[in-house]
Amino acid sequence: MIKKELKKAERKRLLKRVGNRWQLYLLLLLPILYIVIFSYVPMGGLVIAFKDYNFKDGIFGSPWAGLENFKKFMTSYKFSTVMINTLTVSLYGLLVAFPFPIIFALGLNAMRGTGYKKIIQSVTYMPHFISTVVMVGILFQVLNNRTGLWGTLYSMITGGIAPNILGNAEAFRHTYVWSGVWQNTGYDAIIYIAALASVDQSLYEAAEIDGASRFQRIIHIDLPSILPTASILLILSAGSIMNVGFEKVFLMQNNLNIKYSEVISTYVYKIGLASGTNDFSLSTAIDMFNSVINFTLLMITNWLSKKLSGNGIF
Repeated sequence: MIKKELKKAERKRLLKRVGNRWQLYLLLLLPILYIVIFSYVPMGGLVIAFKDYNFKDGIFGSPWAGLENFKKFMTSYKFSTVMINTLTVSLYGLLVAFPFPIIFALGLNAMRGTGYKKIIQSVTYMPHFISTVVMVGILFQVLNNRTGLWGTLYSMITGGIAPNILGNAEAFRHTYVWSGVWQNTGYDAIIYIAALASVDQSLYEAAEIDGASRFQRIIHIDLPSILPTASILLILSAGSIMNVGFEKVFLMQNNLNIKYSEVISTYVYKIGLASGTNDFSLSTAIDMFNSVINFTLLMITNWLSKKLSGNGIF
């Protein structure tokens, strides 16, 4: 009886809190519906990965295929190429792009003039808002070996025709990763700048009195203050290491660099939509395989982070 009364009292208090703040709960309704409709409801379609799907019978009427689609992908001649390209581009991007915002935020925080800080920060995070299509268009215009900035400067200096970077298959990874660094470093640094802004100023004053140099203050005050934030972002980045952006890769892809630019996301698109067979079952299986690897990496990275630093996302 006492437990029932306590539960009733808790419900009343909960309903009272909801009633007092109904506007906030109403605002939450739209994002919750968005997540449910576009993130959870489509999960029902994952059953296609285990079926030999066809339009006539539909999702639930199509015959079961078990793990045949997964076996088909893993025994395909494209499997090793697609996996190596995806992992190479992702790890290369993680190793290069992850530390740059941290270094940029630390350097910006160490600057004395607030006016310069604001100008530099504004200029560096503006490229993030350039659309992928425009970004790739800029790359094509700049790196064109005949009419682009690269080709024009090379011809002016050497008098010859510049090497075709866009047609060089091995240059694809470098172009993809470093253009991403230029586009996103300023925006990604915002969260680190916010973390540095919350550091107690008395720590800097005490370190300055003790004779610590600016570099020593960065190492012993700034870095430890952003490590929890950096560890969380590293876990999230590791959890999406197999998700190489489809749009940018697809737009930069051509017949000359296809050997190094074919990743899982573009391969799924070609198998499911661009090919004449439109094998939805195989494309769903590949995407599911990709998601399982990402989830596994997320769990491992989170476990390691909690063991080593005590910080994790759950």
